[in-house]
Amino acid sequence: MRKCKWVMALFIALAVGATNFALVGAAKAESAAQIERSVNSAVKKLASKYPWSKELAEKAKGVLVFPSIVKGGFMVGGQYGEGALRKHGKTVAYYNTVSVSYGLQLGLQRYGYALFFMTDSALQYLDRSDGWELGTGPSIVIVDKGMAGGISTTTADSDVYAFFFNQEGLMAGLGLQGTKITRINK
Repeated sequence: MRKCKWVMALFIALAVGATNFALVGAAKAESAAQIERSVNSAVKKLASKYPWSKELAEKAKGVLVFPSIVKGGFMVGGQYGEGALRKHGKTVAYYNTVSVSYGLQLGLQRYGYALFFMTDSALQYLDRSDGWELGTGPSIVIVDKGMAGGISTTTADSDVYAFFFNQEGLMAGLGLQGTKITRINK
């Protein structure tokens, strides 16, 4: 019985270490040019998955694109990614997104998401806050495949719409709870 507990403790320590190593490697800071290339690619993929997203982006006051978020954990988890805020198709600022969580979780995942700011007040809130904690401030609607077909520039009436894309890896659940978005200098 003692040997079983020791083996389990060793397995847990190795899993936590591997997860932390993977997150640290993925969380290295990118240059502005690297972020631009990644955002350009992500915007093209988003437009191919949701063709009307280009029209929605034109109506939006700003679009914040995180092309590659790395999320991993074993009991304690975290995620990190860097992205760009675009207004009228041009980058005006860079941001990172960070999250820490605790609970029953295991896995490693990579995905991207874009936030479409539809109102001036929502975009101003992002600029005013010293790190915007999602779940506070403007209301966010997370768009899934079923809802995506019903949104157009005439029906979009919420403050912010979130679209997930390029999901790969093995980890249960996607969410934005407890996520903090902070402006960074590049």
